[in-house]
This record gives sequence, structure tokens and C-alpha cells, in this order.
Amino acid sequence: MWRRSRRVAAAGVAFLITAAVPSAAVAFGAEEPAVAAAVAGPVPGGGRPLLIAHRGASRDAPENTLAAVDAAHRRGLAWVENDVQRTKDGKLVVIHDATLKRTTDAEQLFPGRAPWRVRDFTAAEIARLDAGGWFGRRFAGERVPTLATYLHRLEHNGQRLLLEIKSPKDHPYRGIEKQVIGELRAQRWLDRAHAGRRIVVQSFCVSCVKAVHELAPQLRTGILGAPSGAALARCARFADQINPRLSAAGSRWVAAVHRLRGPHGRPLEIYAWDVGKDTGSRAASLRGIEGIIV
Repeated sequence: MWRRSRRVAAAGVAFLITAAVPSAAVAFGAEEPAVAAAVAGPVPGGGRPLLIAHRGASRDAPENTLAAVDAAHRRGLAWVENDVQRTKDGKLVVIHDATLKRTTDAEQLFPGRAPWRVRDFTAAEIARLDAGGWFGRRFAGERVPTLATYLHRLEHNGQRLLLEIKSPKDHPYRGIEKQVIGELRAQRWLDRAHAGRRIVVQSFCVSCVKAVHELAPQLRTGILGAPSGAALARCARFADQINPRLSAAGSRWVAAVHRLRGPHGRPLEIYAWDVGKDTGSRAASLRGIEGIIV
């Protein structure tokens, strides 16, 4: 039952997103193999925005799984976005929700463990869960990947990563910034080739983004939200991107962001999200936004 109901829900969400934001090929009027070349180098303040696959190609495969990474790769999308959380025993896993209920069969496999919070399960327990059956039968058996496994797949595909640290201010997740940096270092994603071009670390937590910058100043970082005025100027000291809802990115705000330079001496960039209720890449391009998460 859980698979059927959530598969139907996913289809509905996919329809809404598809209607509002076409695939890269449709949005740019080009064949999909040409998409990567078309968006590989967005022009700050104008031109076609870079497309970032939200939780991987989550219209084509279950979100935040290796299948979604591969689906984005097949579409020619070089960038993927994901979400990182920590398990009960301190392992980093890639999953969006604070609980396992929506995107896994945790409710069936562990019926007495409500509300099935990620932080209440060990990595070994989470590794047993089906993270794909809810999306479609052919994805049954997909797992919640560890961050290390996820990075390996990106490396294999030659892809790039917009990594969101989830809930870093919650007590069980304190110190997760240092742990994420440690994992990136262990997987060799902090060298010049990766840190400068292939990864951005972002969060809604401003102080946590600052901590990431202090721990690994070579990394590009992003703040989720739309700070303005003095707060925006402060953020520019340690953030390379300001990443708001697309609806919050008015022309004056976008211009204010682009007037500032980030810690690496370049104008701040904007990667917008929640584009489903807007006109997608064309609207973002007109506003001078460098990237959209779709």
C-alpha cells in the first residue's frame, strides 16, 4: 500500500514540476546531449542559467539515490543537489526529510520506531531500507546512500555537487559541518580541481556556512534564503552564493547581490530553488540568476 500511494503522489508532483519547468532540452529548445554544453558556464548577471538536478533527477528516479544521480547524468546535467544528515551512530547519509517515513519502507520494517527520525537509526539499519519502491517498482531495492558512496558515484560520472547540510543547529547534528568537511577531505574533494569548480556547500544556517568557510576556505559556499541589507553584506564575507526561492529574487534584490563580492573575490552568484510556481529557466535568465535547482 505504501508503495502504491506514494508512487501516485510522486507522479502528481512530477506532473506539476514538468508542467512548470520543462526538461533541460525543452527549456532551452535543444537536444538533451547538448544541455551540458549549453549550461556549463553561466554568465554572471545574464545568459542561460545553470541547471542543477534537485536531489538528483528526482522526476525520473527516487530522490537522493544513486539512481537519481545516474538519471541526471543521462540527461546531460553536470550538477546535482543533495541533502546530508547524520545517523544515530554518527555516519553521514544522503536523505532530505528528517524522518525516513516518506521515502523508505521504515514504517513497515521497523513498525515500533515512530516517528522514524533519521537521527534515531544506525547506518546499518538505514542500509536495510528500500528507498526506491515508493517511486516505482523498477526502483525497488534502491538504498539510502552514504555520503561517501554518493561522492564515489559523482566522481565516476564526472558530475558536480551542490551539497546541503540539513538541520546543523539541532543538538544531535552539532559539529556536522566539521564531519562533512572531513568526509570531503577523505574522498579527495577538497583539492583544487574539486573545491574550486565541482562542489558548493550550502545551508539555511548562516553560522554553519560561516563555519564551513573557516574549516575549508578553499570551498565555495552558499546561504539558502534571501537576506538583504547589512545581513547580505555580512554574508558576502564567507559565502559565494545566496540561494533563495525564485519568487524572492526580485530584480532589485538580484542587483544588490551581484554588487557584492564573495570571499574568493568574485561577484556573488544566485542559485534559485522552488521554481514550480514560476516560469522556470526563462524567468531566471531574465532576472540574471546564474542557476536554478530543478
